[in-house]
Amino acid sequence: MTDPALNPDVQRLRRIYKENHVIAVVGLSANWYRPSFFAAKYMLDHGYRVIPVNPQYREVLGQKCYPSLADIPEKVDIVDCFRKSGEIPAICEQAIAIGAKVLWMQIGVVNEAAARRAREAGLEVVMDRCVKIEYARLFGGLNWMGVNTGIISSKRPLWLTY
Repeated sequence: MTDPALNPDVQRLRRIYKENHVIAVVGLSANWYRPSFFAAKYMLDHGYRVIPVNPQYREVLGQKCYPSLADIPEKVDIVDCFRKSGEIPAICEQAIAIGAKVLWMQIGVVNEAAARRAREAGLEVVMDRCVKIEYARLFGGLNWMGVNTGIISSKRPLWLTY
């Protein structure tokens, strides 16, 4: 049986986005070229409250940055993890402690034990998916800021001679 965290259905993802509007991004970088920055900026631009979590910064994307999830003084709905898979169990425990509703692990981040622990504590889990890409896929934004950037194309460049 396929793990629902690895293969979430469209209705479940749509519901997660519609019911949850505060996203704590653990590992958010202030560097514009990092995937975490791009994803967080996209979600900010689409009406979500984004709370950066990274002890290296005081502010990212004009938002106050916190050293840990426990330091955030407001309710968090989604904990979006841009950290290595081995760091997820500790982040999961923090997400449970602050009462988050969703533990979201970005592309390439999979931790079955943390997913199981989060589900046992009542959190929904999404693994190995990008919060920005899934939002754009479901709500019609891939053509502007995602796949259709001109950087990646299925068309052969004219300068290729073969």
